[in-house]
Amino acid sequence: MAFNPAAWLGRKIVRWLTYEHPQANPPLCDFERIRYEVRPCDVILVEGRSRVAEIIRTVTQSPWSHSALYIGRIHDIDDPELREKVLSFYNGDPNEQLVIEAWLGEGTVVNPLEKYRGDTLRVCRPTGLTRQDAQQVMKFTLQHLGFEYDLRQLLDLARFLFPYSVIPRRWRSSLFEHNAGTPTRSVCSSMIAAAFASVKFPVLPVLEEKQDGSLRMIPRNSRMFTPRDFDYSPYFDIIKCPHLDFGKRPSYRELPWDKKGRICNDDGECFVPTMQPEVAEARDSVLPEKAAPEVQDSRETGSNEETPDAIKPSDVEKTS
Repeated sequence: MAFNPAAWLGRKIVRWLTYEHPQANPPLCDFERIRYEVRPCDVILVEGRSRVAEIIRTVTQSPWSHSALYIGRIHDIDDPELREKVLSFYNGDPNEQLVIEAWLGEGTVVNPLEKYRGDTLRVCRPTGLTRQDAQQVMKFTLQHLGFEYDLRQLLDLARFLFPYSVIPRRWRSSLFEHNAGTPTRSVCSSMIAAAFASVKFPVLPVLEEKQDGSLRMIPRNSRMFTPRDFDYSPYFDIIKCPHLDFGKRPSYRELPWDKKGRICNDDGECFVPTMQPEVAEARDSVLPEKAAPEVQDSRETGSNEETPDAIKPSDVEKTS
C-alpha cells in the first residue's frame, strides 16, 4: 500500500485534537448516581478535556462540547435486528451501559458509559417521550453506526456562529444545502436532534404566530444544533447528580467547605486572598480609636447612681 502523506498528516492532526488531558480536579457530578438515574434515550452532555472540546466550548459559548445518546444495555433495545447491529460494532459485556455518539476520527460508534467516569456530565431527559418513540429515536441513531464524522459540517457551524461582520453569510451556505440523498457523515448533536425530529419531538423549534394568535411549530435545521441546545431546550428535563446533595444534609452550611479561607480560579489554582489597601483603610476609618467602656448594669453593681445622660420615665412627654 502506497504511503499517503496527506492521510498520515490528517491522522496526526486528529490525534492531536482529540487527545484528552488528565482531569486536574474531580468532576462536578457523581458518576455512580448518573449510572443509576440515566434512562434509555437520555442525552448525555460532556464537558470534554481535549483541544477540540476547548474549541467547541469557545465557539458555542457553552461548558458542553459533546453530546451522546444513552441507549441502555443490549436487552433494552426491542428490535432484535438492531441488537445484532450493536453487537457487530461492540464486542464488550452485553450488560454494559452503552451510548451512541459521533467522534472526530472514529465516526459514529457505540461506547460504554464508563468511558466518561472522569468527566463532568449532565443528563437531559426528553419530557414525556413514550417508550415506542424512544425506541424509534434509538433506531434512527443506530442506523448511523459506521458513518464518518462530518468534519466539514463542524467547521461550517463554527464559521456560522461567528458574527456577520467577521464572516460573510455567503461563506456559510453549506449548512443550508438541501441534499436529497442519504447522508453518510454525521455530527453528534445534529444526529441526535434529527433523531428526535423523526418522531416530531421538539428540541428548539421555530415558533411562528398565526393570524388567529395561535402558534405554529416549525422544525429547526438539525445541522444547526450544538450540545448546549439540549441543555437550553424547555422540552428536556435536566438531571443533575452532584456529589453532595442538600436533601441528605440538614443545611448547605454544613457542607465540607475549606476552612483555610482559600478561593480557586477556574484552572484549579487556589490561593488565600489578601485584603486590598483601600478596603483596609475603609475598615479602619469606621472603627473607633478607643473602645468606649462598657456600662455595668446597676442591678449587678448594686449602685443607685444615675448617669448624666440617663432618661427618667417622667422626662418622656406623654402623648394621647
